[in-house]
Amino acid sequence: MTTTGAASGRRRRGPGMTEVARAAGVSQKTVSRVVNGEPHVSPDVRDRVLRAVRDLGYRPNTAARALLLGRYRRIGVVSLGSSLYGPSTLLIALERAMQRAGYSVALASTLEGQRVSVAVDALLEQGVDGIVLSEPIDDGTPLRLTADVPLVSLGEGVELAPGAGAVVGADGVAAARLATEHLLSLGHRTVWHIPGPQDWWAARDRLRGWREALAAAGAPEPPLPSPGDWSPDSGYAAGRQLARLTDVTAVFAANDDMAIGALHAFADAGRAVPGDVSVVGYDDIPAAAHLFPPLTTVRQNLTAVADRAVDVLIALIEGRPAPSGPAGGAVELTVRASTGPVRGPDPAHPRP
Repeated sequence: MTTTGAASGRRRRGPGMTEVARAAGVSQKTVSRVVNGEPHVSPDVRDRVLRAVRDLGYRPNTAARALLLGRYRRIGVVSLGSSLYGPSTLLIALERAMQRAGYSVALASTLEGQRVSVAVDALLEQGVDGIVLSEPIDDGTPLRLTADVPLVSLGEGVELAPGAGAVVGADGVAAARLATEHLLSLGHRTVWHIPGPQDWWAARDRLRGWREALAAAGAPEPPLPSPGDWSPDSGYAAGRQLARLTDVTAVFAANDDMAIGALHAFADAGRAVPGDVSVVGYDDIPAAAHLFPPLTTVRQNLTAVADRAVDVLIALIEGRPAPSGPAGGAVELTVRASTGPVRGPDPAHPRP
């Protein structure tokens, strides 16, 4: 029984680099280069090696490789672990960018109220070469983090030692200004805002951009409804508050789901969109183009943000100069039928 168990254990040992090299028709050194993401390997050879890795189920010995190279070839991500469109899409884009660069991903979530610093410590204990902070939440005070690996944040609010990291991400402030300026350009006297939860960096950026656009245009800043939680229900609740105010003609919601809730509230109140109220969202979720009316919204190029974040982090890991400048095409306004010119008073159709 013992002998059989030992033999079974030996049989269960996975294939090694020698078997991969034999299957791919290359040297073990070439397999090592491909597995470690090193350059100077032709696309055809790389494809053959990766195919052999998949077919044989080869798993590199991470601990041995870390000792040999001084690196784990693994990047940690601090994420909310949320199913919301923006964070989940960004997480997928980050994972794909890291895999293309030859790195695996370790994830630590802060969704259940875990502090960002605790999540960072958990990743460091696992062994990572660098860390990305993706859509974290906080109490509004600057985060002060210390880590012995480079760190890239996809939002503001992190204080790092010089050279220890960078801030990379879509410019939520500029995007919110873009949405607000669009509504003002249509002749609306001012724009009302449905904010997201203010412990999110993204929500604070969008609130700031809305305020900056109003101030730059000399438009009055109306009071805020109760902050939403990114859900359609919270957008509906805020929309019900705004629908009672006859001077509300333009609304910028901090995400598309809350904008959808607001559209529902305006319809229930008999306020036509865009005839009586123009509405802009943020995210350009797949459903936005198929609403009635289709939703004007801000689109984030999350793939470009993820690619830039990974490029910057890997440059820091490898001691190279990090690429500078914003991620290309990070945000743009997609104009659809939910926004239109402000309509003057119509005696035949008075507003409710």
